[in-house]
Amino acid sequence: MEVILRYDVPNVGRAGQAVTVKDGYARNYLLPRGLAEKATKENLARIAAELKRRAIAEAKEREECQTLAARLAEMSVTIPRKAGDDDKLFGSVTNLDISKALEKMGIVIDKKKILVDPPIRQLGIFTVEIALHPEVTANLRVWVVRE
Repeated sequence: MEVILRYDVPNVGRAGQAVTVKDGYARNYLLPRGLAEKATKENLARIAAELKRRAIAEAKEREECQTLAARLAEMSVTIPRKAGDDDKLFGSVTNLDISKALEKMGIVIDKKKILVDPPIRQLGIFTVEIALHPEVTANLRVWVVRE
């Protein structure tokens, strides 16, 4: 049976793809769970329009992320921390600390997108990578200063 996948199905195909599967697999698994629908002319046209709409939305999102990445590359964040005599921090600077510092500057970025590796455990200037989009990353300068 020929079906159009509505979602990515492992070992079968990607969303929007028309694939041929065994009748029982389509009837008993794909169709009841809403993972696919029968391949008719109407469904093919609707899925093609939906894929085009998704592509336009993703291109717009990628462009917005590139603009934000350029803005972040020009910025720096200062984080005050308590430190010992040898400039080692009592603790470390985490991605949550950087996210909160960016929030104070008016930029909201999820802490999971901020990659702090290796952990920041001393005073100084560090470059942190931020994954804004699967294809767009930004580098942010983080200044860790004595409190």
